[in-house]
Formats: sequence, C-alpha cells, structure tokens
Amino acid sequence: MSVFIAGKTANEVWKKAAVMLLEKDSTLAGRTGDIYEILHTFITIENPRQKWIYDRMPPISIGYALAELVWLINGEERADIINFWNPQLPKYAGACKVYYGAYGKRIRSHFGFDQLEKAYYALQEVPESRQVVIQIYDTRMDFPIESGQPRAEDIPCNICSMLKVRDGKLEWSQIMRSNDVLLGMPYNFVQFTGLQEILAGWLGLELGSYNHYSDSLHLYQRDINKIEIGQEVEIENKDSLSLTKSESEKIFREIYGRMEMLAINDVSEKKTYNLAKLESEYAAYNNIMLIIAAYVAYKKKYYDLVCELISICTNNTYVTMWHRWSDRQTLIRKG
Repeated sequence: MSVFIAGKTANEVWKKAAVMLLEKDSTLAGRTGDIYEILHTFITIENPRQKWIYDRMPPISIGYALAELVWLINGEERADIINFWNPQLPKYAGACKVYYGAYGKRIRSHFGFDQLEKAYYALQEVPESRQVVIQIYDTRMDFPIESGQPRAEDIPCNICSMLKVRDGKLEWSQIMRSNDVLLGMPYNFVQFTGLQEILAGWLGLELGSYNHYSDSLHLYQRDINKIEIGQEVEIENKDSLSLTKSESEKIFREIYGRMEMLAINDVSEKKTYNLAKLESEYAAYNNIMLIIAAYVAYKKKYYDLVCELISICTNNTYVTMWHRWSDRQTLIRKG
C-alpha cells in the first residue's frame, strides 16, 4: 500500500514522515541492523525553496549541507574535501579517496556527458518534453553481486530525477530505492531541491513542486532515541539560488575553489576570514560561503571569527540552524 505525504515545506513533510516511523511497532532486518520501514512513500513539497529541516533533533549540520551542495553541483567525487565538513562520512560511505556513488560525479560526468547541462539544453528548446531523465544508479556498477551482497559501501540511494516544465515552472521528481529519515532525507532534500532551484534559474523559470518517492522509507531501531521533533517554529528561507547558467557555474566554481583551500591547507584565522568573504553581488551566495567558512573556523577553534561570520550572514534560516547545531556541539564538547 502506498503512503502519501504533502506539505508546503520540507520541514513539514519531514515531521509527518518521522512521526509515521516513530509510531511503527514492528521491525524487520536491514543490511546493518533492524529497521522500522514504510514502503512506497510519495512526498510532495509545495515550495522547494523552503528546503531546510530545522525541527530535527539532533539538528542537521548546515555547514555540511551547504558544502555538500557545492561539492555536488561541481560534479565532484573527492572524499578529502567533503570529509572535512563531515568527518563521519567514511563510516557510512567507506574510507576511500573518491566516493563510489558521488551524486555530482554521477550526474555531471559519469555517463560520459553532463546530464544537468543536457537537461538545460533540452528543456530550453522543448519545454513540454517528457523525456528528460537524469540517471544516477548505474546497473553495471551498482547491482548486487550474485550472493546478494553490495558491490561497494557507497551504492547510490537516489536512482534518478525526472524533470518537467509545466505552466512556466520546473517540476522535479526524485526516485529513491532507500531513504533513512534521520540521516539521509534532510540532506537529500537540500541536494535535489537545490539542483531544482539552480536549474530553474538557468532556464529562467519559477519553481514548481518537488516530488520525492522513497521505495523504502526507514529508521534504524538503534536510532530510535536519537530522533525527536523539536519545538515547532516557522523560518522562511528568503535566499534564491536562481541565476543564469554562466553566472551560476562561475560562482559555484569560485566557492568550491575556496572550499578546497580551506580543506587542504592549514589556513590561518586571517586567511579563513578572507576566504569567507566572497563579496559577490549575490547575497544568497555570500551567505553560503559565510556558513561554509564558519564551520571551518569552528573546527579550528577560531570562535571570535565564527561569531563575526555568523553576525554578517543575512539569511535568518541559516543563522538559526547554525546556532542550533553549534549549541549542540558545545554541549557535546563539555560532556
């Protein structure tokens, strides 16, 4: 039986999905532990710009989520860069130099061409097309071996994206074979509504709905005490990622170049500040760089710099989520 969840924001639909799983009273065996599961779940987000799940406790890492989006749009697979913003990632995706199932790589070059760029050209010429599908899962590489065991630790959970233009809006459908409501879903929403917003900007379109199908929506039993719904709040994300293709790609390359310098080099506090100050004409992108760099400053214990960078961020959603994440880190650090 299928389950349908709809809401205006990612936060709203995530809470509904989490509550459904928390109410399950039986488990089944998963690959790395018992899970609570709901099969065939259809989720619709009416306003994909409101992509942030801010009521999840423990809070998501806003620094990692933004860094991952930049890593993805640049078509990257290098592990050392993105691991800097999420040191726990190798535990789930394997200790390696490149990530086997990196979505950016799969989308932008793995199949021998840039699928996002091809989607842009196709929909620009024939907006009514029903044939634009961005493939992520590669059966040759990702299908289980004969024993049923996975071929790698990092098999993509996202299978494909289906794009439609209707009434001057870009509609996006994301198909997932498997989806962890605690660890995966909050970041998946950021990744793919982010791509939707970016491509809509390239095409000069408004945002349509974001539609997310999870064939196995689940929560590991071991995580049952880690998930809780925070105090209900309303936070509106007013930053838009919509730019022309040339401007968008230019600024994302610039941010990623700065991320590389922050991750690879042992940068000083002054250098971190300089890299944080993108100072472009687009406040939304300046804010992304500030949060990404604030994470680095926090990690290096440049706490005065953290305060300064967060104080000049103009995105209230980012600031609120940053404080929730950093407050929790402080509690953990103090024991």
